[in-house]
Amino acid sequence: MDVRYTNPFIESVTHLFRTMLQTEMTVGKPALSVDDVRADVSAVIGFSGDATGCVVLCFPIATAARVASTFAGIEMTKDHEDFGDALGELANIVAGQAKARLDGFNISISLPSVIIGREHTVLQSKQRPRIALPCESPLGGFTVEVAMVIERERGASRAMPAAVGAAS
Repeated sequence: MDVRYTNPFIESVTHLFRTMLQTEMTVGKPALSVDDVRADVSAVIGFSGDATGCVVLCFPIATAARVASTFAGIEMTKDHEDFGDALGELANIVAGQAKARLDGFNISISLPSVIIGREHTVLQSKQRPRIALPCESPLGGFTVEVAMVIERERGASRAMPAAVGAAS
């Protein structure tokens, strides 16, 4: 995927961890995702408009609990009534900030959905380019997966899939 489209997500998740969770994190090399990501907790936000697709924050349960607890300022497990809301809000922040960084695009984002279940799979269209962003932090490792098709870029009228590995 062109760095113009992946960098907003990298910048957003890095900014979120630095400002909202007061911890540094690193994002490894983005890679084309050919297999469906398996996770214990997935926070999903869809987007539509000039670009369609979704962003999924995929966590092991221990990482999700540490992230949600740090964000909320209280101890949380997957059984806490606000656990899903905390992780959904984090996904909302990442998607909202990425949307703001995608200059020249008219994009709407959906409400977040949070899926909790041991090693579940979020099935995504194989027709969309999907990029996995491996992330590491003191709170644990997780993956941000972005699936996106550019429907219209600054006045273009035909659908254009985002190119993998293109330079900016």
